[in-house]
Parts: sequence; C-alpha cells; structure tokens
Amino acid sequence: MKKPIVLVIMDGVGKGDGGSGDAVAVAKTPTLDNLLATCPHTYVKAHGAAVGLPSDDDMGNSEVGHNALGCGQVYSQGAKLVGESIENGTLYESATWKDLVANAVSGKAMHFLGLLSDGNVHSNIAHLIALLRQAKAEGVKKAYCHILLDGRDVPATSALEYVAQLEAVLAELNTEGCDYAIASGGGRMQVTMDRYEANWAMVELGWRTHVQAQGRMFASAAEAIETYRAETGVIDQDLPAFVVARNGAPVAKIENGDSVILFNFRGDRAQEISLAFDRKDFDKFDRGDYTGVKFAGMLQYDGDLNIPENYLVQPPVIKNTLTEVLCEAGIREYAVSETQKYGHVTYFWNGNRSGKVCEELETYEEIPSDVIPFEQAPAMKSKEITEKVVEAMASGKYEFIRCNYPNGDMVGHTGVMDAVVYAMECVDGGLKAVIEAADKYGYTVLVTADHGNADQMTETKKGKTSVRTAHSLNPVPFIIYDKDTAWQIKDGAYGLANVAPTIVKMMGLNAPACWEESMV
Repeated sequence: MKKPIVLVIMDGVGKGDGGSGDAVAVAKTPTLDNLLATCPHTYVKAHGAAVGLPSDDDMGNSEVGHNALGCGQVYSQGAKLVGESIENGTLYESATWKDLVANAVSGKAMHFLGLLSDGNVHSNIAHLIALLRQAKAEGVKKAYCHILLDGRDVPATSALEYVAQLEAVLAELNTEGCDYAIASGGGRMQVTMDRYEANWAMVELGWRTHVQAQGRMFASAAEAIETYRAETGVIDQDLPAFVVARNGAPVAKIENGDSVILFNFRGDRAQEISLAFDRKDFDKFDRGDYTGVKFAGMLQYDGDLNIPENYLVQPPVIKNTLTEVLCEAGIREYAVSETQKYGHVTYFWNGNRSGKVCEELETYEEIPSDVIPFEQAPAMKSKEITEKVVEAMASGKYEFIRCNYPNGDMVGHTGVMDAVVYAMECVDGGLKAVIEAADKYGYTVLVTADHGNADQMTETKKGKTSVRTAHSLNPVPFIIYDKDTAWQIKDGAYGLANVAPTIVKMMGLNAPACWEESMV
C-alpha cells in the first residue's frame, strides 16, 4: 500500500466544446481548471461499447458507468443485454414470459408499462414493439400500453414522434378481434419513475393513473400531449398524467389477475413501482382493492432484495469487482453520497450487489436528499458530502474513499443553465476542500465522472438551438492529484473500466486477469 486514495466522481461532468452551452466551461471552477492545467490527466470513454452498450451512439448512464468504474471490466448492459435476449429468443423461452402470456391467452389482459423512447438509458421503444409483436403471435388478444414520456434522454419535446411510432404498430396488431391500445401515460418526472424512495407520491400518482385509470381523460395520447403543452408549456418529462378514454370510459385499467410487464431495463427508477405490484405487505400508499397481478420486470432490478420476484432477462453476473479485490487485500473502504446517487457508489459500484462484501472493512454513508426540484437547490448536498469525505480522511481509518457529487447530472437534467452553472461551482468548491485535505492527511486524489451531461446543455439541429436535458456522448476526465509522486498516464484509448485497474496498480496490488489494463 503506497498511499491511501480518494476517488471523486463528478456525476454528469464530461468534456464539452467550451461554448456557451457547456456549463462546465461557463462555470467558475478554479480548482478543476488548476488540476487539468497541472496534473496528469486524460479523458476516458463513458458511453457505448466502453460501458457494455450496443454502439457508440448509445449514451452512458450512472448505472453502467458505476458498474464499469467498480468492476474493471466491460459487461453487456441494459439495452444490449435485453436486445441480445430478444434477438436470440431466450427472453421468449423464459418461464416468466411463458407464464404471463398463458395467463393473458386465458382471457386476461397484458399490460406494458415503461418509458417510451429510444434513449437506451431506461428503455427502448424497439423492445416494447418486439414484445407486442410476440404477444400477438402467441395469441394474446388484449394488450395495453402505459407510457411514460421521456424528454430527458432524448430531445425535450420528442414524445409525439414516439407515440406516432407506437400507434402505427398498435394499429397493425389490431386484427382478428384484438384490442391493442395506449391506456395511460404521463411525464417521467411527474409519475411512476421515482428512485431511492425520494418521492413516493410520484409512484402513487402512477398507480392511480395506470392501475385505477383515475385522472384527466383524453381521446388519445397525442391529444393529451398537445393539450398539456398548450396549457403548461412544459417539456415532455414534466407533462401531467393522463388516461386515454373511449366513449367516456377508460380504455383499460390494470385489473386483478392481469399480466403486467415493466419493460424498463434500468433498475433505479423501476424498483418502487415494482414493489407496489409485487409485495403483499406493501404499505407506502393505499392500493385500493388490489389483490395481485402476474408482474415481471424486464430485468431483476435488485437481486439481493428480490425486486421484482419475476423478470424476463437474466442480469449480468459481475464478478471480481474492485471491492472484492480490496477486501481480499484487507483494504478499508468508505463510500458516501446523497440519496440520489448513494446506490451508485454502493449497489452499482459493487456489481449490482446489495449489502457489503465485508462488514468489517467497509463503511457506507447516505446523506438524505431533499425532495425539491433540483434547479431550486442546485448545491444539493455537496457541502455535506464534502464534510463527510474530509472527516473520513482525517480519521485515518480508510485506505480507499469514494464519493459521488450528483449535481452535474441531476441539475443538468433540468435544462436550467444558470442552475447547472451554480451546481458546477458547488462541486468545484467541494473538490477544493478534498484536495486541501489530501495535502494535510497524505492522500492521492483521483477525479473522474461516470458520463457527461452538464457539459452539453444545448443542441443545434437543422439550424435551431434548443435546451438539452440528456446525457452527452462526451468523454470524461480522469485526473491524478498527488503532491508526492509524479505519476504518468500511459498513451492509449481508455474507458471507465480502466479506472479500477489503475487504482489497484497505484496501491501496489495485483489486478485480476480478466480486468482491463491500468492507465499508469
């Protein structure tokens, strides 16, 4: 063990073009600027094939990013994992798919709930369409879609394009006495897709909308979107909930005994609604006369907590994680973030594993996030995270400390440029305090990110510039700050999976043979 290490993950901070839409460049970040000017650094890929996604057109995200950071390897992930299962047919051979289809063929309805876009972060409309076609081929007569509108991982006002694409497929499938239709929906930041139990009211509203068909009714999803846009002016992710009706009555409710598939593959915003469907002892809100459905997720969103009990695609089994290597070497670790990213420095970091590898060697700390729009409090919990990191350094207990500042990602998703700039300045302030503590307590500091976001707040298409709320495809920094050692980063093309091997090399430990190479 040469020196203890602190890893700072600036969530959503990539290398932008330096223009007016690059909040990282616009913000006053003297600490980050100085590190880039004086320290060994490079930029690593945080999207596409580098994190196990199908192609380099696919944006990275915090889940696959932290998987790669924490395991030193590249696994098939998310869209790629599901796409392979659909293409080779193993999804349709699963006992779960067969059970849900048999139930629907027997006379029940089949429901598909999820994010309607091709953003490949939480879901892909192509997966939904494939499942719908297969359900029809296997004799399902009634299938209803409950769509969550994106505008976050795709252009901010693109929902009508995806609705039109889905409606065309549903019309094609509506033959031989079949009823395939959109039944309900709403913006992803208003209904259903909360995460880390930060706002159960969102999930309850989704339940009332999708399951009980309560809410404002429209003749079609397109009418709902156009009406709400005219009335509120909000972008897709913030559109209110809606119910689609025929002749004054809802197209469909999710009735007891029906088959329900949550077709999102990303886990964080899928767990709470899964619990509402799955758990007999659920007590977060009143589910009415609900007695149960046959429910499945696209993936199992938390294997250790068994969320959900049934799922369509087997998740990657990530072995030989950095935490396993460090625990085997007796290295003491500390991990901290606020609620919004706590799961990322623990569960996702450890290869989709709840709990700890070694209770004696690991300490995790969660700082509760405020339930408030991020643009209204762009500092988030950066001050508290910094204080905890410095406290852990001062204690002398830990040889490896990791933290995540969520600001660049969570505030970046709001599209409010001034707030994102301030968020970046808060992160820079935290970074300054960590560097000062490193000098005082003898730590090496590594600075990186899991994907880009704040670095690209606008996009120009066909000569028109608009607000961008999605992740970027930009690489992210990897910086080494060490006042005692002149580290050199080798020439090469690197990704997030090269970070763990670098940490191990700097600690004087041996990396597993299956890992990527070290950058030093």
